[in-house]
Amino acid sequence: MKWGNLLLPFCCLCLSACQPDLGLADCERTPDMPTGLKMAHYRGATPACVPNGITLKVTALQTLLQRPEAPVLIDVWAILLRQEAGFPSVWLPNEVHESLPNAVWLPNVGYGELTPEIETYLQTNLQRLSSGDKHKPLVFFCVADCWMSWNTVQRVRSYGYTQVYWFKDGTDGWSEAGLPLVTVSPVDMD
Repeated sequence: MKWGNLLLPFCCLCLSACQPDLGLADCERTPDMPTGLKMAHYRGATPACVPNGITLKVTALQTLLQRPEAPVLIDVWAILLRQEAGFPSVWLPNEVHESLPNAVWLPNVGYGELTPEIETYLQTNLQRLSSGDKHKPLVFFCVADCWMSWNTVQRVRSYGYTQVYWFKDGTDGWSEAGLPLVTVSPVDMD
């Protein structure tokens, strides 16, 4: 059985059914999942799948990247944001961050609760990255065992985006598969 150019076993590993017309897979909540978004302790074992998203392994992501409409890769790794009255907000990475080639780094958008400034930052960048197309494939990731990308998938689905993927193993899984990582910088706060 196929959905687009992806074989279902790759994109729907933990999912009981896919709805190809929406690009949405069904993931039942299990006892290890919060009832909504994860609100604290973002580093730790994550569930096998994410509600309202399609969970990808490395091979499925590689296949998705070969499609004519390649997805937008969005890294959500969190960093410090300096906010001072009278000055623009500025990201303060404390070390070099490596991510998947061609990924866009939108820090801090995976917290359970977002400030209005970060929510606007996320929505503005999604609009820009998708060129306003809510059917544009979007892949969210962080590192392995990071709830921030899990949260972001659900949040972005609530914004009406239909092809939302979770690359659960993130940069760790990509690197462990022998694939290259590149240095990235966070998208500026405007």
